[in-house]
Formats: sequence, structure tokens, C-alpha cells
Amino acid sequence: MSKKKEPEFNEEAGRDEVKDAAKPEGDAQTPEFEMQPDPADALRAELAAEKERYLRLAAEYDNYRKRSQKEREAIFSEVKADTITKILPIYDNLCRALAIPCADEAFHKGVEMIMNQVVEAFDKLGIKKIPAVGEKFDPSLHNAVVHVEDDSLGESVIVEEFQAGFTVGEKVIRFSMVKVAN
Repeated sequence: MSKKKEPEFNEEAGRDEVKDAAKPEGDAQTPEFEMQPDPADALRAELAAEKERYLRLAAEYDNYRKRSQKEREAIFSEVKADTITKILPIYDNLCRALAIPCADEAFHKGVEMIMNQVVEAFDKLGIKKIPAVGEKFDPSLHNAVVHVEDDSLGESVIVEEFQAGFTVGEKVIRFSMVKVAN
């Protein structure tokens, strides 16, 4: 639908002028066309949004990768500790075999060699024996099963170790069973 133009009388000129009824009067600064948004600005905004999305996705992936690596390491440590726990009875039996006096020197030497191999394998796996005899009792490392009174020893000193304890890194896989004085 088009607007009709109405004639108006211009007093200064003394004649009728046709004015556009759709335009407001007295607004000579109004442009005849509206400002169109710059397509480059829209593309820049879209690019910035996509860049932000990409950076977030990259950060999420990096966090996922780090979390997965930590989980794999934790699982490996758990499996290693579980495996060593199953091997520790063999270690205990070798300790008992070495503690018994033996008339056959070759047999005793063979058991010592096997024990040395087990200890070497533990070292390679990062398994450490918990120090016990002569050390101060530490409940986070030792399990006191016997308590004795001995004035010649200090307070909470380990007198005897019944079963060796072991750690893997910071984790205790078996507590030392000990006799504690005072």
C-alpha cells in the first residue's frame, strides 16, 4: 500500500508543495535509508564464538586426557600392590627357611640366592621393606601384636619383627607385625 501525498501550502514561497506524509516534519538529518549491519561484524562475532567453543573443547579434552592418565597409573599401582600381596607369603617362607639352621651348605646357599632374586625384583618394582627393629613405633607403618616392659629400651621402641611390612610409594601394602617395648 502506498501513502498518498497531500499538498501543503508554503507561505514563504506562496505555493502549494507536496510533502511526504510518511516523513516527520522538520527532521532534515534523517537519512533516507536505514543502516544495514556490516556482514563482516557478524562473521567476526561468529568466529569469536567458534574460537571460544574450540578452546573450551580443547581444555575439556586435555582435562580428560590427564584424568585418564591418573586413573591408569592408579590402576597399575593397585594391580602391582595386589600382585605383591599374593607373592609376600613366598617371601615369608623364604625368610623362615633362611632362619632355620641347615647342615647342607649348598641347599642354604640356593635358598639365599632365591631370596636375593626376590629382593632384587621388589627393588625394581619400587617395593620397599618397612624398617622395624630399633625404630620408633609408627602406627601408620607397624602393627603392634606384643607389648613388653623393658627399662633398658626407650619409649615405643620396636624390639622384634614377626612379619616384614612393605610399601609401594606412599602406600602400605602390608604392615609390619612387631613387638613394642614400654
